[in-house]
Amino acid sequence: MRKLRWVKDDDGFWDLDVSTPATLNGIARPAPGDPIPSVLGLSRGIRLSRPKQLDFFQRFMFMPFIPSYSNASPHAHGNGFSLQRVLSLPFALDRWFGTVLGQLNVQKLASSIKRNGFRQPNDESPWFKNIARHLSDKSLYAIDFCSEFFPTPDDSLQFSLESYGDDDYKTPRKKAFPHHNLTLEAASPGLFVDKNGGFWDIPLNMAIDLASVASDIGPSYHICVNHNAGSPKSFGTHKNDGIPPASIQPGLSATTAFSLKNSIDIWRSEAPKLKKVQPYDAFLSNPHISASGIIGGVMSACFGDNSVRATTGDGFGVGVRRGNCAILADSFATVSLSAQLGSFQKMFFDLTRFQALLDFPSGSTFLTGATHLAKDLYNSQTPNLKTFQQISPVTTLSFQQQLVGPFSFRVDSGIKWGMENGESFVEVKDPVFAVEYALQVLASAKAVAWYSPRQQEFMIELRFFES
Repeated sequence: MRKLRWVKDDDGFWDLDVSTPATLNGIARPAPGDPIPSVLGLSRGIRLSRPKQLDFFQRFMFMPFIPSYSNASPHAHGNGFSLQRVLSLPFALDRWFGTVLGQLNVQKLASSIKRNGFRQPNDESPWFKNIARHLSDKSLYAIDFCSEFFPTPDDSLQFSLESYGDDDYKTPRKKAFPHHNLTLEAASPGLFVDKNGGFWDIPLNMAIDLASVASDIGPSYHICVNHNAGSPKSFGTHKNDGIPPASIQPGLSATTAFSLKNSIDIWRSEAPKLKKVQPYDAFLSNPHISASGIIGGVMSACFGDNSVRATTGDGFGVGVRRGNCAILADSFATVSLSAQLGSFQKMFFDLTRFQALLDFPSGSTFLTGATHLAKDLYNSQTPNLKTFQQISPVTTLSFQQQLVGPFSFRVDSGIKWGMENGESFVEVKDPVFAVEYALQVLASAKAVAWYSPRQQEFMIELRFFES
């Protein structure tokens, strides 16, 4: 899946936040207009904030420390294997939730001991003093203060501040936003990720986001106003070619998308479920074969340095630019197929799921490629690689298999289609592997441990209502 989530959770052509252990709050935003790379882990369904997830793991799953791994940068604090723990702050109001999230970079601690030795020459200090000396290095630690207030059951106001002890990363990361169908967000710096998996920090990012409630059928809309202040800076060194996407350059942009979605059931099991046996996940208890399709359009107006997208074709097929102003537009379509066997009630192999997603992110690009292909075939010529790529959808596959009880294995991967020497080929692109543990007592919730070989990231998350 383009956003590495189940197809039914996907609202079509829109950029969703992705999970990453590169920062303490576990979130990165995609560069506008760039498709989400598969390597960034499994994007979220309904999701608690990162401090609340860790608090849940500690209270109800008896995990005193939550591990994570990131290879985002040799200079970033979160590089390597780390352990996290959260402390809840007492507040008099039931609607106010405060936490302090701490992180210890275990890999950096081990490297320091290996490099400097456990003891200094002629040092006869007790062993615990030597351990304390290594642990006193402030560069091993990072901390996040988070405050979340709920003025109503459906709205929240959150403020967080991250601080790093590493001298190579001195910029504190601040974020504040209330959340509803209308979302207001300000982040300094704002962390973005491009289509190649490279991270970029924007000195100041502010956004206003309005979206319709997701549904399995019917129309939906999404409107976003985004402002970037300051030039983007690379966060980390790998996966970056040194050139930030045009869409995250300084400037103001307003984007709106509208789509129509329809879903059909090709087959749905009517067999009775096991009596007096609760499924491990209520949303995964109906064997079926179904298909869905989305078609829509997107338009964006840019003011500032980000308007260069109109001349580069960055993410859009049609663009007009005048000075530092530009208007861009395109259409898009998505076709998906979902199949499930088993009702996830038995102890062994009672859930097998497969999903395929075909994304056509640019209607103008597809139309251009189809025109060239028709011309080549009419003239009895072999289509070139560019034409083949223009008409090929962005394909993502996902497979999930129950192992035992609430445990299941899942793999998500992109599929790259191409042509070389006149012959077509298919290759696996950016797989992500995950083990899921269904929390049966919560009807539809799960703990997910995923690993991305390409991005070299590992993370444990808590998710709800992903079907």
